[in-house]
Amino acid sequence: MTERIAAIDLGTNTARLLIADRYPDGSFEQVALMRAIVRLGGGFSREEGLAGDAMERAVACLHGFSAEIARHGVQTVRAVATSAVRDAANGPDFVARVARETGIRLGVIEGATEGAITLQGVLAGLGTHPQNLLVFDIGGGSTEYTLACDNTLRFVQSLPLGVVRLTEGKGEPAAMAEKIGRELDALAAQMGREGLAIDPAGTLLVGTAGTITTLAAISLQMADYDYRKVHNLMLERSEISRIYDLLLPLTSLERLKIPGLEQGREDLIIAGALITLMTMERFGFERMKVSDYSLLEGLVVTDLLGS
Repeated sequence: MTERIAAIDLGTNTARLLIADRYPDGSFEQVALMRAIVRLGGGFSREEGLAGDAMERAVACLHGFSAEIARHGVQTVRAVATSAVRDAANGPDFVARVARETGIRLGVIEGATEGAITLQGVLAGLGTHPQNLLVFDIGGGSTEYTLACDNTLRFVQSLPLGVVRLTEGKGEPAAMAEKIGRELDALAAQMGREGLAIDPAGTLLVGTAGTITTLAAISLQMADYDYRKVHNLMLERSEISRIYDLLLPLTSLERLKIPGLEQGREDLIIAGALITLMTMERFGFERMKVSDYSLLEGLVVTDLLGS
């Protein structure tokens, strides 16, 4: 029996809604897609948590999502919030407000759950499934690293490396790189303790989320984003380095003139490109596959959260 599902991913930078018909064989067909950069993690503070203006932007966006869900006669809603909300002192109050004002009940998921669901979304869109797969999902507040073998999750870890967190907390590329390097060293050490060695020659590296698809769109000089051209594109590390070197000396306004760079990412793309390049360097990858599928699609295809 076909089921109409609405999936909502309320991230630290971007809010996304996917309405899809899921078929008995587990496949799905997109009915509607909405997204907005709300920067929920903007102005985040350890003491207060989410900033007032950031919460207003997110609630306004979710009102629109709620109307779209009602318009399409959705049977099941799976809505999650990630890093910004789970780290916020006022996160529970925000979740309660969203439910009260929009009718959307957000589940606040941990990083390990986020990584596991994202893996299922990536697998749903890969086409061919390699024996060994390393997925990294760069968000606004965190980056999840997930290792799979024969489509089965072997390892997942969430690191406090988000593009909003780094941009607002560190500012300069050198300080960002120092933080990224420390976190990646700790990640590699943890993998080593668990006996997980990554062989770049026998492992497919897949990057997902806004930074990765933006790098692909810039590489393709894409004035109007087309996920069909971006999805499953192979990007070389040398090309990402070229894009980073191009963007680094530019002002935010100058970066917006670069085809493929979406407004709202002009300051964040430097942190995102650094995470990408340093991940590839740390684990020895010269190329990666771009996935437009991620947590959102994973919410549609998996029952990890229940219905």
